[in-house]
Amino acid sequence: MRLRLLVVSLLSVSFLGALDHTVVSTSLATISGDLGALTLMSWVVVGYTLASTVLLPVLGKLGDVLGARRIFIGSLVMFLAASLACGFATDMAWLIAARVLQGMSSAGLQLMSQTIIARVTSQRERPRYMAIIGAAFPMAILVGPVLGGAITDYWGWQWVFWINIPVGAAALALALIAVPHLEPGPAPRHFDVAGAAVFTTSLVALVLAVTSAAERNAGAATAAALAVSVLGFVAFFFIERRAPEPIVPLHFFANRTIAAGTALSAIIGVGLFSITAYLPTYFQMAYQTTATVSGLVPIATVFGMLVSNLLTGWLASRTGQYRVFPIVGTMMGAAGLSVMAMLPAGLPLWVPMMVMAVVGMGTGAFMSLIVAVVQGAAPASQTGTITATINLVRQVGSTVATAVIGGVIGFGVAALLPAGLDASTLTPQLVHAAAPAIQASVAQIYSSVFTPIFIALAATYAVGIVAAVLLPHGRLSDDPVPASTTTSESLSA
Repeated sequence: MRLRLLVVSLLSVSFLGALDHTVVSTSLATISGDLGALTLMSWVVVGYTLASTVLLPVLGKLGDVLGARRIFIGSLVMFLAASLACGFATDMAWLIAARVLQGMSSAGLQLMSQTIIARVTSQRERPRYMAIIGAAFPMAILVGPVLGGAITDYWGWQWVFWINIPVGAAALALALIAVPHLEPGPAPRHFDVAGAAVFTTSLVALVLAVTSAAERNAGAATAAALAVSVLGFVAFFFIERRAPEPIVPLHFFANRTIAAGTALSAIIGVGLFSITAYLPTYFQMAYQTTATVSGLVPIATVFGMLVSNLLTGWLASRTGQYRVFPIVGTMMGAAGLSVMAMLPAGLPLWVPMMVMAVVGMGTGAFMSLIVAVVQGAAPASQTGTITATINLVRQVGSTVATAVIGGVIGFGVAALLPAGLDASTLTPQLVHAAAPAIQASVAQIYSSVFTPIFIALAATYAVGIVAAVLLPHGRLSDDPVPASTTTSESLSA
């Protein structure tokens, strides 16, 4: 019974953290107009995402050292305080600062939820519960934009943030009861301050570089940021090799399960998460749909991911088998994206909906499962560190690939548009009102630009097939939590 209460608490806070990635999107225009800072609008999202990414390795290490429960409770309290501050923001600088705090605490909630599940369940039980926790992300994608729009229209944009307070307070009360006191690992002799600082600087520089390049503002500043990022990651590699207590232990990757699982996690970010945001634009331009109808394709994708994630988690826990799911899943992803590259524009919308649903189902087949498998391959004392690493590569892959795809679309469309059409002012409404010949031309242009993108993403999943095949054969263990953890960690369902 206590385990079920724990899962409810972890799912609630994971959903809140994931929801704040998506719920703000439909209220951004209102917020920026109300606070009078349209030029800073994107940083409401970027600040949150960047903060939640850069802190992953640091929080993972702290969870191992101080105990997952302390980091989880502290992150939840900080998340509620930041949500309150967001709603009271009187200018955009205040809101962005509060969103950075929200992102930092969201990273702790996401990581510690997965770490706690790993510490209180056996390998065999873990995929089922990890799938339930992992369902928070696709659920947030499905309901976030609609919920954010409704709250903004009827209650005001402040309640987009304040709605977290009652739900989060209830989850906090439940967490104080249900989350066990987990034994922390041995205290480190040294904390990897240099590695954390260099990694944070490098990742911030990388995001700034790819974001400005995608917005076609590339210049000396972009080149400098990219150079800082590359040099920083090279330095980070050497720092981690020499650090007594690295925040990203590179020796982990000598383990085939961890290496293959990390590659699969990165492929999820690069191969699917990166393209989802651009699908509505593609269908509005190439299929001449309305904005509302174009949203059905990513919804079908995410729904397929949600169903498959829960189903494979249950099957893996029931059978003990895990290797078949990433193999089949990556094959489905590669096949689906290959079909998307070959589909002619103008087909009934249900056709690409079904194809992208297959891609979503393939991705969901190993999205949460691979986290559970990799956790089982690492020492119990470093569960937080390895969980942070596998989430980190997924988020960095998604961030970089999203920016690259945005740049390809922007440059490709601008280069192919006929004379008289300006890419910077081209809107779906303008195209839909144009002559049939112009509509057909724009549809063909978008189809031509997206075809190589779909092919590249299909190739990414093809690499994933190789990584999945390289996973060692075996079954998930029924053994209880390793002896290095305390008896207080064992919970009964």
